Amino acid sequence: MNRTCFTLRVRPDRLDEYRKHHEDVWPQMQEALTRSGWRNYSLFLTDEGLLIGYVETPGTFDEALAAMADEPVNTEWQAMMAPFFEGDGTAADQMMRTVDEVFHLP
Repeated sequence: MNRTCFTLRVRPDRLDEYRKHHEDVWPQMQEALTRSGWRNYSLFLTDEGLLIGYVETPGTFDEALAAMADEPVNTEWQAMMAPFFEGDGTAADQMMRTVDEVFHLP
């Protein structure tokens, strides 16, 4: 399994609403993530809007992103979530900045 950590920035005025959307992620979206190889996927959000994601995938993270890009529900989810992120309205899955792993304790 490949481990990936990534960051994004949620607009500070949208934090509560962003959290609310993730209390009940659409079952179709969860199924698409599973089909696309996303495992042990977690999101963490600071009060300042820093979003930290962690996911394990059987292939590369780019392959996992490409698999999700083929899922129609992902297009719908990304369009709905785009206004929550700082930036120019680009879909979050196109703005993720990966973080280099420097230590892992198995």
